[in-house]
Amino acid sequence: MLCEDVRSTNARHSRLRIPLSAIGCIAVTVLLTACGYQFRVEGAGPTIGRAPATSSQEPPPRLVIRTLLNGSFEPNLETRYTNYLREEFSTGSGAQIVSDSEAADLVLTGQILSVMVPTLSFSTTATLESRTEVVVLARVEDVRLGKVVWSQVVKGSSEFFITPDLQFNRALQNRALEQAGRFVAADLAARFLLQLETGALTKQASAVPAPVSH
Repeated sequence: MLCEDVRSTNARHSRLRIPLSAIGCIAVTVLLTACGYQFRVEGAGPTIGRAPATSSQEPPPRLVIRTLLNGSFEPNLETRYTNYLREEFSTGSGAQIVSDSEAADLVLTGQILSVMVPTLSFSTTATLESRTEVVVLARVEDVRLGKVVWSQVVKGSSEFFITPDLQFNRALQNRALEQAGRFVAADLAARFLLQLETGALTKQASAVPAPVSH
């Protein structure tokens, strides 16, 4: 009787193992299929808020960034701002930055139009907070055509607090000027990238400067 019970139990276990194995195979198959579908990406894919990206086989344009002219009363600002432009354009403009001695497709020139330091808040006896406002004009010329294909005026600003220490205040103002310059450079690089991606540069846009962006 005991042997029959054991055989009966083993038979039931054998019958149970078959559906469990089948279930396991199905689960693995579904998992692999799901993973394969989830991570398989072909083509450029959709982009939210923009037209579908198109892959271009053309190399990035070679861009020379020349030292800005300084039309403000802040000395030596043109060197720093030019360096900010080169840093931002080298990483976020879609162009290849080259030196002035190398062959280039485009040349960027520009000018610091103005630097203002208006007061934001004050007491009856002293200024408490100020802001640096910088306006920069940038132009991009097509070397082959000898024509300006893109022109933009942008504005950057940065706030700073005023302390009783005049020397420290100057350091704070210099820091605010640096931040404003970096904002300007990043803004110009992003706008240039948009022009490049939409093909606007190839349409030889007007050389008339765009309105000041706030």
